[in-house]
Amino acid sequence: MTIALTRLLSKQLFAMLRSMSTSNSPRRASASAVASARVAGPIVHADSRLPQILDVAARLFCQQGYQGTTVRDIARAVGILPGSLYCHFATKEDLLAAVYARGVDQICQVVQATIDRRGDPWQRLEAACAAHLEAILRDDDYARVVVRVRPADLGEARQSLAQERNRYEALWVELVDALPLARRTDRKALRLMLLGALNWAPIWYRADGAASPRSLARKFVALVRPHE
Repeated sequence: MTIALTRLLSKQLFAMLRSMSTSNSPRRASASAVASARVAGPIVHADSRLPQILDVAARLFCQQGYQGTTVRDIARAVGILPGSLYCHFATKEDLLAAVYARGVDQICQVVQATIDRRGDPWQRLEAACAAHLEAILRDDDYARVVVRVRPADLGEARQSLAQERNRYEALWVELVDALPLARRTDRKALRLMLLGALNWAPIWYRADGAASPRSLARKFVALVRPHE
């Protein structure tokens, strides 16, 4: 009698666990899971609002700043309740990390594509500068978030954003290390100063001016290239 009862309870428990594992209850996506979409891609249903959420968040982060944008602002702009947003992201910082990762991906792709077509180190650097400027100066919210948001100003998302930034800067480490410069040249300082100057361009650049991103790139490189 006891053995039969034990077997019955075991079967009922197994059936309950199986039912729970196949349920359609919503799951939250962490920042790392969403950011890794460039590799494997998140599980997204056909009617998912995830792409729209990312687009709206990127736009509002640019317009109002990260600190000035609330989860309620994003949800209202998407047309959903704030609670629905939490089905995709546990926190606003997780959402920012996903937006930031997509922005880094976009810039990485355009820079990598343009330097792959060139072999001379100085031409590769100039092409990278031009591609970087074009990416951050065009009307693209994701790229602007990468430039405007400082990882050091955040809390738990700080490390995630710093990793994304370092992933992009690794391209520039390779570019600067390949330059034929004097042995005592501080290549790290050169790289940081060059990227800092490029990232400052959205503050003073005017689309209706005489200078284009490509012409500015030539001037940037001319300033750091030794005269022969």
